[in-house]
Amino acid sequence: MKTGLILSGGGYRGIAHIGVIRAMEEAGLTPDAIAGTSAGAVVGALYASGLSTGEMLNFFKGLQIFSIGNYAFGKPGWLDPENFYESFRDFLPVDDFNSLKIPLKVTATNILDGKLKVFEKGSLVRPLLASAAFPGVFAPVEHDQGYYVDGGVLNNFPADLLREECDYLIGVYVNPFEKVERSDIKNSITVLERVLKLKTAQESILKFELCDLVVYPQKLRKFSTFLEKDLDTIFDLGYREAKKQFEAASDRLPSSGKS
Repeated sequence: MKTGLILSGGGYRGIAHIGVIRAMEEAGLTPDAIAGTSAGAVVGALYASGLSTGEMLNFFKGLQIFSIGNYAFGKPGWLDPENFYESFRDFLPVDDFNSLKIPLKVTATNILDGKLKVFEKGSLVRPLLASAAFPGVFAPVEHDQGYYVDGGVLNNFPADLLREECDYLIGVYVNPFEKVERSDIKNSITVLERVLKLKTAQESILKFELCDLVVYPQKLRKFSTFLEKDLDTIFDLGYREAKKQFEAASDRLPSSGKS
């Protein structure tokens, strides 16, 4: 039985994906294929490269996204994704999809032609930077004759990329949706975040039915996309929700992720 893992975007909430992976390991589940967007693409790549959940968590803790050295100059965005290239290479020293132990599909949005791009071969790091380039905050990433921003703009929950090739699909969605108050909309970042969440929630939840099991930690709603704190708490929320879901579905889970 071939098992697929879908990892949504979600900024720092994507650390919950790492908690889910810890619970998967404890349940004896190893995916045969992964598809991810934005933070989900980054976690997917780190996991597929063979890193432990502790090493993946350390990667995010060391990013310091809003450090002054990461600001963009002469580019359409506040932060320059290129400034994170070496940080990624520290954890992904072989910059090639072929180096991964588990096949990975990464989504990004080409803002020149308005099309979704699915990366699964060739250089690895720049597609990851592109997939996570939240529009308006990060400058677009130039790569392979395209100009890319966050894959979540067009496909934040890429279950459709693996449904046909997998027998069992586990989806992890870390963008819980709820009504907010006027006081919650404080600046341009929260406006952008809210608009994208409205769009992606409508589209992504419809694709839950493509999965055999969906881990959807509702308590993540209180954490912001760019909040650089409480990372261990976010990890734990993903872990606990996944553990609960796996225990409830224990009689329906594949016996192993490898066929």
